[in-house]
Amino acid sequence: MGVSRTSIDNQGQEKIITVDAHTHLGYDYVFEHDFNLQGLLMGMESNGIYASIVQPGTTFDLETVVKQHNKIAELSKKMPGRIFGMANPNPHLPRCKYCQEIERCVKDLGFVGVKLHPFAHAVNPNSSAGKNVFEAASDLGIPVMVHTGSGVPWSLPSMLIPIAREFPKLKIILAHSGGNLFAEEALIVAEICSNIYLETSWVPSSVIYRFCKVLGPNRVMFGSDHPENVATEITKFRSIGLSRNELEWCLGKTAIEVFNISLSIFRLGENL
Repeated sequence: MGVSRTSIDNQGQEKIITVDAHTHLGYDYVFEHDFNLQGLLMGMESNGIYASIVQPGTTFDLETVVKQHNKIAELSKKMPGRIFGMANPNPHLPRCKYCQEIERCVKDLGFVGVKLHPFAHAVNPNSSAGKNVFEAASDLGIPVMVHTGSGVPWSLPSMLIPIAREFPKLKIILAHSGGNLFAEEALIVAEICSNIYLETSWVPSSVIYRFCKVLGPNRVMFGSDHPENVATEITKFRSIGLSRNELEWCLGKTAIEVFNISLSIFRLGENL
């Protein structure tokens, strides 16, 4: 899985491996935002990100998301061991088409996870459409990242308790950890369900500190969501008094283990 690998900066110093577990590439048709390649690469280069797990923007039809998945796969081939794909087709697609695309992404394109966005795709995680996501992921042995926070009630962290219990071997990541409003609920859910992990984009630094101390750093992972947000999210971790071991887990090792990825060894400052 590459957990023990290190990278070296230009002065020959060992650096903490940093993996951004939540990035995007492609146009988001719900939030009308273009996650472009330049922004993704600049966010990585400017902030010493070793690897990024990249998902499409929100789409509705199969043709569009296939194109976005293929673009991510092309980038992962150009940057092996540094770019990893996460699928994000609309769960309301016919079950056979949804499952076929997830299987294609994993088996043919090498993707390492799948995203469920209850808010953007208007889907209850516990509905038949929602269950398709978790069943497909369980069959393929990949984790599921679920948007939590805005978009209640379907984006409430507690909606994932029945799912986590039904699929106890499936790793589930709560994107945004419920946001500021539902962060405490996300923590309680993670305490109840050991197969739930917390991705911390947009939550306050004090909340991240509490997550680490209550759950342990191997249940917490760094994510940016937007390239403009990378520096802010990294600073949160580095400014709250975590030990080096805690930082190593939160900034990289947790994502490496959850997504079962291997990283390339490279020198900081090399061209992306």
